[in-house]
Amino acid sequence: MDTDKIIQDLNRRFAAPLPEFYQRRIIFWYDEDKEFEDKLDEIVLENAKVITLTGNNAFSVKKLLSVDDLTTNYLVYSPLVYDHPEDNWLLDVELYSEEFRADLISIWMDEMGIVSNPSMRKLVKHYRTYFKAIDRREKIIRQNKIPAIPSQLHMAVMAAICGLKDAQSNIILRSVFKAGLELDNNAVYQDFLKYQANEVFWAMVRQRYGFTEEEPDLGRLAIHLLLTAATRTMQQEYLAGLDSFISMPHQAYCYEFISEWLYSKDIQQLYDVARYVEDETHLYQRFEKLTVDDLAGTECFPCINEVILTKLMTEISDHIIDVDTITETVEKRRTCAWYEPFENFYDGLMQVANMQNFFKEHSAGFHTAEAKDIWKKYTENYYQMDTYYRLFHLSFQKSLETSNILLDDLFKHVVDKVEGLYKNWFLRELGNNWSDVSADELKNYGKILEIPQQEEFYRSHIETSENKVFVIISDAMRYEVAATMADQLQRETQSKVSLSSMQSIFPCITKFGMAALLPHKELTVEVRNDILTVLADGQSTASTYYRDKVLKSEDPASVALKYNDIIAMKRAERSALVKGMNVVCIYHDTIDEASHTSDTAVFSACDKAISELKNLVRIIVNEFGGTNILITADHGFLYTYSPLKEEDKVAKRGFFDVDAVNSDVIKKESNRRCVEYGRRYAILQKDVQPDYLMPVKFLDGNTEFDGFAPRENIRIKMNGGGMNFVHGGISLQEMVVPVIEYHYLRNDSMEYKRNKQKYDTKPVTVNLLSANRKISNMIFSLNFYQKDAVSANREAATYQVYFTDESGKQISDVQKIIADKTSDNGAERTFRCQFNLKSLQYSNTATYYLVIADEQGLQMPQHEPFQIDIAFAVDEFDFFS
Repeated sequence: MDTDKIIQDLNRRFAAPLPEFYQRRIIFWYDEDKEFEDKLDEIVLENAKVITLTGNNAFSVKKLLSVDDLTTNYLVYSPLVYDHPEDNWLLDVELYSEEFRADLISIWMDEMGIVSNPSMRKLVKHYRTYFKAIDRREKIIRQNKIPAIPSQLHMAVMAAICGLKDAQSNIILRSVFKAGLELDNNAVYQDFLKYQANEVFWAMVRQRYGFTEEEPDLGRLAIHLLLTAATRTMQQEYLAGLDSFISMPHQAYCYEFISEWLYSKDIQQLYDVARYVEDETHLYQRFEKLTVDDLAGTECFPCINEVILTKLMTEISDHIIDVDTITETVEKRRTCAWYEPFENFYDGLMQVANMQNFFKEHSAGFHTAEAKDIWKKYTENYYQMDTYYRLFHLSFQKSLETSNILLDDLFKHVVDKVEGLYKNWFLRELGNNWSDVSADELKNYGKILEIPQQEEFYRSHIETSENKVFVIISDAMRYEVAATMADQLQRETQSKVSLSSMQSIFPCITKFGMAALLPHKELTVEVRNDILTVLADGQSTASTYYRDKVLKSEDPASVALKYNDIIAMKRAERSALVKGMNVVCIYHDTIDEASHTSDTAVFSACDKAISELKNLVRIIVNEFGGTNILITADHGFLYTYSPLKEEDKVAKRGFFDVDAVNSDVIKKESNRRCVEYGRRYAILQKDVQPDYLMPVKFLDGNTEFDGFAPRENIRIKMNGGGMNFVHGGISLQEMVVPVIEYHYLRNDSMEYKRNKQKYDTKPVTVNLLSANRKISNMIFSLNFYQKDAVSANREAATYQVYFTDESGKQISDVQKIIADKTSDNGAERTFRCQFNLKSLQYSNTATYYLVIADEQGLQMPQHEPFQIDIAFAVDEFDFFS
């Protein structure tokens, strides 16, 4: 600032109106750096005298201002700096006088709102290079808190260099790590060097986190932070030999830093840092020597998941399937960070545990005497094994999309064990029992007595309806898939949903199943162009076009539509198609269509089908005004992942008793006698009696053909692929056809009004179970319980649980509770969470709150008051003060 500008500013200040009760104005011009000492002679003011303090004239100046002259305005130039306030004889005069500064430091400090005192001025000078640019000074102004003391200014400068508004050590350190572990290539650290903040940064790290190594090294700092943090949830002895990286007095600060980072948006950067630490310290090899229980509670290292999964998968491969260990471990790990990259593996193992649990419950095998009883058990319980198997393979297929070199092969070994459990035990044992007890009824009647039949579907469900009916027929949607969908529909929509079953017509293939669902008095078959054609009362049923004609012959106000057609239409177009119709049949083909592409795509297609059908239900309700919807299928399916062995197959030549070994003779004879066959069925001339197939009465015996099917899981040999996904036979998976009856409940319906609580779906709630409301340790555990079981009108929910002070500031780490328990036993719906308080000063008279917050934010958070009484809690660190 030039002399003329200074004189102008000072004259303006002296000309300003005096404050109340003041007779004159005294202004102290502070210039500790003596930048204007040689220009004082140029300072001539209009209405004030200039006095210069020399260090030896304090008494005479004080006498002048306080006794000799009480009316003249004075400018007191002070280039002095006092080590102690009591050394300043003019302090009392300064306190009632005004202040003026003309140096850049003063201007900058005034601009940033920083209090002017010697310690702060000294620090601003230290960061002179940084403060030269106005945009960098503005970063200080825009921060959440204007620095008031040197430590806060240090932190503010580091935060500003990092591009932050919040000058907290944890956030600053995270930003540094985010820029990379190599100091030479770390842009943030290079700016620390450029603006002389590097020494302050390491001082902060030393004081807060206990990192005392002389040579700056972000890699070793990362090792120190993560290992020290790990000791909060893992016994220190498990890290023996790495003690030089661990500082137990700073454990709380390191854990707080890592915990906050784990649950921040920058978690991916921590993943990379954690992987670096694992490699540098050979943690995988170290953790291999520990038990699953030793590791399950620690989350800061991704490799812990790999070690745990390796151990569990290896045990499964060795025929050791500990259901409790798997269940408890997955329960712990799924609330931890890094779960998502390993979710498919954990989900798969959870299904293995479910399958093993099912095996233990039915280890004696399946020995039901009557077919109708085993049918009932399958639709109430046994089908769950099919669901577990499907969900396992969904997880397995997803795992193949995100390869993990340590786990991929192990998971494939688990697949072998799953195949053994499902195919060699469940399908074989259940199939053998079912084949035995159903053989006579299938031979004599072609059906199981006292079981609803697919051929009766139209008469029993549509013909008797007094209201408009929408029917969705999903090709190959087997019973267990429908059970999953029915459960989701019940919880996700305002409706009354019931699931029942009926027996598919034999053979369980599309052209027979679709025909059986249509109105008819009799189903017949004809061989047209060497193809067996199914007729309903003489009419073709081969496509949607012909099915539409059959429906209209029964009720002209009927229509048959394809899902793919209507889903692509505009709302008005599809609404016009169903207007005025009494019966609307919509044909959906996602599962069976996927099987033609790849057998392994079938289970993912089941998930897709559920999603599509739920959406179709919403369209029917919201656009078509439909309230009565039936969802069924033409047949189910049988699927096994592993390649079939020769003993799982029967050759077509085994159908016939031919006294010839000439293949041409056999081929000619088989073509004459075999009308049609597939992997799981054969339609033969009546005089044929194959040795290896079960007889099934075909269309009530009113044809010149007989039906046959392989027992259990056996396939008939055919050219081409498609050996794993099959249908057409007599297994429960193929023959049990689902019927979902969906009734949408409008708000004004009597059923809804009477049973509102029953049909309104709400998330389950979680409450605090522990009675004690006083905390006396920095680390402590609390028990919680899930009030209701997940059921038809109670859906799972995820909660975040943590502590805050009275102002809502978080004072602990965050724990996650996934409330998805289905057990009716309340003791099995409890959770135990360990909390770590931040290192702050706590008052035993203040009120703190436990917050239980729904992760989706759909519910009001619960606040439980607590007292904290910790005698030796540490206050927040005040660096560099």
